[in-house]
Amino acid sequence: KTKPTQASVRDLRGLGLSPDILACRSAQPFEDGIREKLSMFCQVTPQQVFSVHDCESLYHVPVLLRQQGLIDVLAKRLELGQLDIPSEIAHEGEQLWAQWREFARRRARDLDVVTIAVVGKYTYLADSYISVVKALEHAALNVNRQVKLSWVEASDLEETTMHKDPLKYHEAWQRLCAAHGILVPGGFGERGVEGKVLAAKWAREHAVPYLGICLGLQVAVIEFARNVCGMRGAHSAEFREACETPAVVFMPEIDRSTMGGTMRLGSRPTKFQDTEFARTCMIKQLYGGEDEVHERHRHRYEVNPKIVDDLESKGLHFVGRDAETGERMEILELADHPYFVAAQYHPEYLTRPLNPSPPFLGLLLAASGQLDAYLAGQDLAAESETKLKM
Repeated sequence: KTKPTQASVRDLRGLGLSPDILACRSAQPFEDGIREKLSMFCQVTPQQVFSVHDCESLYHVPVLLRQQGLIDVLAKRLELGQLDIPSEIAHEGEQLWAQWREFARRRARDLDVVTIAVVGKYTYLADSYISVVKALEHAALNVNRQVKLSWVEASDLEETTMHKDPLKYHEAWQRLCAAHGILVPGGFGERGVEGKVLAAKWAREHAVPYLGICLGLQVAVIEFARNVCGMRGAHSAEFREACETPAVVFMPEIDRSTMGGTMRLGSRPTKFQDTEFARTCMIKQLYGGEDEVHERHRHRYEVNPKIVDDLESKGLHFVGRDAETGERMEILELADHPYFVAAQYHPEYLTRPLNPSPPFLGLLLAASGQLDAYLAGQDLAAESETKLKM
């Protein structure tokens, strides 16, 4: 049917707007004559009409449009041919396009599958974690793997579920134990916190790659404080205000009586510490050896600085701290573990298809058994493939 498109273009022209291109969304490619009919009745040339039909993935859409000549149309309309583009920039653009095509090609291939267990409290609505899902997908394709998400409701891992619904309890633990890596994302509220603590414990004790984000960092600290440092009463003041050992506390500069608009938000600098462990830690290497990184934050609670020395003496190192005071714990890494990393900030917010978030990249590399080779500088792509920017 071309009538809806014709009517839309007619309405646009009635408002004084003349389209330069028509990008027509459909399930199937254009049938014979559709492009010419739209060209005739919408007063554009056939070269300005594009079929945006279903592809193997979203990443194939730029490839599809280029194949139909979109670049030529834009170059002519914007008079790009008159620009004197330096050869270095032109070459950079060609490389970027080659990387994008390789990225899209990997998405369509039958790659080796890496299973990541996402332990959260909103798993019934996967879109709640859409940024995390995309960050995992970007990282997986950059290491030549396909990621399979295994959703685990955190509360199903707890002992109370074992008594109420043993089947659900054992199924949740089966999914967790079968995963190649574990991710605990951010969240608010007490429900499922103990299940997340158990997930962090499983990852630590069984050398399973682990990435914690925001609350995922805090539960890792609580678990370590309880089971390694002997602080049996360790908990978060967010959930147990009168707990014996507050491992996570309310940030002192935040007003307790006013909750609206009081979170620590936005991009803030994190400085890697100048210690023997931090200088060579995995997460710093994944960030390219940078001394300072900027990531986006969204939290009210933080690790209690009073217990940091005890945690670090047992092997849980806070390799990144806030650049302003140096007293706020931002990144932790566990010694003698394949990959146990957590961040107070949200690295998933800055992920890009060709530039995946370093913490997520590390998780996928470790879960697929490639982290050591990557940190040693080995090329993960086969000789016939275009190397992606990482």
